[in-house]
Amino acid sequence: MNSPIIIALDFPKPELALELIEKLEHKRCRVKIGKELFTRSGPALVEKLITKGFEVFLDLKYHDIPNTVANACSIAADLGVWMVNVHALGGRDMMLAARKAIDKHTTKPLLIAVSILTSLAQDDLTAVGLQGTIEDNVLRLANLANNCDLDGMVCSPLEITLLRKHLDNNFKLVTPGIRPVTVNDDQKRTMTPVQALQNGADYLVIGRPITAASDPLQALLDIETSIANFKKSTK
Repeated sequence: MNSPIIIALDFPKPELALELIEKLEHKRCRVKIGKELFTRSGPALVEKLITKGFEVFLDLKYHDIPNTVANACSIAADLGVWMVNVHALGGRDMMLAARKAIDKHTTKPLLIAVSILTSLAQDDLTAVGLQGTIEDNVLRLANLANNCDLDGMVCSPLEITLLRKHLDNNFKLVTPGIRPVTVNDDQKRTMTPVQALQNGADYLVIGRPITAASDPLQALLDIETSIANFKKSTK
């Protein structure tokens, strides 16, 4: 699948997620399951989406002692997910344990890291004892994740250019906060799909612009068209 689009299934109930899935085509996108939906529905929904042909990003941000995270990542691989993530703040040993656990599987999901949550401001970092700017911390954690052989990092749209300057293209950047130019909501640190790809993002996590649209498939197609036009213009 060549599509960079990952649709965030941020629903409180599995019925709502499955209703949306019936309106989409698995060859056009991947899907993300986070803590809310997974807590409600568990592995059964992940397996159901996979049987429907969708590649699943399991967005649970594991952050615990190395053995616990390694076991969780191994179970995620058993489920057949396409991507899983861990918190880089869990440290080197935790990320190395996760990498080792994933590598034991014949089919390996992408293993990516989370650095500084986009909800945190500079004052929040100071309050928890992290020195330096948000960008300093993001870059340091990205380098740590890369040195632990993780496959990539979740980053805000504002950090794509910074990370691309210091990390090669094999290190995948997964970017939430993606909004078509016509969409206005409560997200502040946003970027259009084309801008994010132009700056170096590999995958775009898109939620409400598709999931809350009156015609989700058409919303997806519109974003696809904007991306296709961008790619044509760069050839």
